[in-house]
Amino acid sequence: MASSLKKNIGFYGLISLGSGGVIGSSWIYTNSQFFKAYGAGGEIFGLMIAAVLAVMVSLSFAELSTIFTKSGGEVVYAYAAFGKKGALFAGWALIGSYLSILAFFVTASSLLISYLFPQISTGPYYTFAGVKVHYLELAIGIGITLFIFIVNYFGARLTGNVQIILFAGLIILGAILVVVGFIKGKPANFLPAFYPQQNSVSSVIRFVLPAMTFLTGWESVAIMAEEANIPKKLIGKVVVFSIIIAAIYYILVLLSSAFIHPWKQTANMDMGTIDAFKTAGFPLLGTFAFIISFLGLATSFLTLFAATPRLILSLARGNMLPAGLAKVHPKYGTPTNALWLVLALVLGIGWLGKGALIYFLDIGGFLIALAWSFNALSLFRIRKRYPTLKAGFRIKHLFFPVIGGLFAFSISAMTVIPGTPISLVWPYEYVVLGIWIILGLVGFLTGNRKKKVSDDFLGRSLQDLKSPVDKKSDH
Repeated sequence: MASSLKKNIGFYGLISLGSGGVIGSSWIYTNSQFFKAYGAGGEIFGLMIAAVLAVMVSLSFAELSTIFTKSGGEVVYAYAAFGKKGALFAGWALIGSYLSILAFFVTASSLLISYLFPQISTGPYYTFAGVKVHYLELAIGIGITLFIFIVNYFGARLTGNVQIILFAGLIILGAILVVVGFIKGKPANFLPAFYPQQNSVSSVIRFVLPAMTFLTGWESVAIMAEEANIPKKLIGKVVVFSIIIAAIYYILVLLSSAFIHPWKQTANMDMGTIDAFKTAGFPLLGTFAFIISFLGLATSFLTLFAATPRLILSLARGNMLPAGLAKVHPKYGTPTNALWLVLALVLGIGWLGKGALIYFLDIGGFLIALAWSFNALSLFRIRKRYPTLKAGFRIKHLFFPVIGGLFAFSISAMTVIPGTPISLVWPYEYVVLGIWIILGLVGFLTGNRKKKVSDDFLGRSLQDLKSPVDKKSDH
């Protein structure tokens, strides 16, 4: 059974996977809902805080990705720090957050198509959470999901090349929106950024949770580091640059939509930025915003569908999930069985449809905050246990990743404790979270937990960590 992944991803492919994986689709049309709930300031300033948090946390991923360039990213780091239980905890949190986003994409893709062709939102349907899901919408979403699966199945090189093209389109169209929005718009459309009598502080903090879901995906750089055909020291830089590029993109495009048209009016529209530019007299730019949402969906879909099986592969390599999930295709060098499992899971929960949007965002936000905080803790532990360990990208002081990790943990704790302003929705989201925890325990119990982890899992032996040697080579 093959076990080696091929080094098929170059620098531009990796940074496109990282940044493109963050820039999704729903943010550009759901900002009407978020403007209404939190004010334009609540969404934009909350996104800024989440971006700073993500950058601080990304520093821990950046350093560790240049020490352990093996598929799985945080799974591998957590194992080096805390053993198998820590690795499963980290991996299961990231897998859960990614699956929550992928499941939303199943019907979000058809939602965008229905904007151009409303007839697909007619005919037989079922309802979930009070929202209709038409069978034709679901069928189209399944078809798009299968296409994303096929691209990923045939290798990381194909995935990376497709991602570069899509990401270039995102950057060009986004730049046009930003330039026109700031030149033709005015600050008076954005300020004041909150409703009268609105608690601005709590609105900003409350949006940090879904914002973290919008900002996830850059971890894929570390997760897919084994397949990167670039020097190790560059991998760490790509991790940080990916989140910075994506965060700046989000903030500038959302601000441009708030400048071009009064945000309080946009809050009562259906398609957020898309409708804002059209109503302001720029129908072509409204179409550009629509294309951005579709390109963003495709880039995020591709990246997260590539990263999730690598997490599963890593857990299987470490005997924390059944060994069969570690199989790699002998020709394409992709984690075949793990890809099939992700497809089954995504389609299995994707039928919930648009009515589960808030559930997906909240649970995904909680799990990603948990994963981010745990990775900062892993770096702190590894530094203490192996003080002379060499890294291609090294942070001089642990202050920033530790503070970022503590803040992320605080957000996750407030989310899971009932009765706080940012608590999960009772009982539905707690039930889903409980099911996910049970599935993780079942997977752990069915894995060969007593079998020793091979050196291939870490890319180096634990003895090597205790007596590190600077290998000189970048690869």
